[in-house]
Amino acid sequence: MPKGRIRIKLKAYDHRIIDECCQKILDSAMSTGAKVVGPVPLPTKRKLVVVGTSPHTDKDAREHFQLLTHKRLVDIIDATDKTIDSLMHLELPAGVGIEIRM
Repeated sequence: MPKGRIRIKLKAYDHRIIDECCQKILDSAMSTGAKVVGPVPLPTKRKLVVVGTSPHTDKDAREHFQLLTHKRLVDIIDATDKTIDSLMHLELPAGVGIEIRM
């Protein structure tokens, strides 16, 4: 019996890891017979940090560091109890933030 829609948001610093997680989620959801929409790439968040190379002198000498946060969105439509169970027992690598909404 279909339960409804499940929306999964994934966040990671490495785009290869997040794509691998999306593929694992797609495989487990499709094996249970649910329809899957996605993964939809959301805009990448870019955090830029500017640091002076030496304190109190040489204002023009600075280093730039950036931190990119990649995001993906996966919708699972017509999810069953078997789909939810397979998603709960899924092994995802470290460094991936996951948010699930039903």
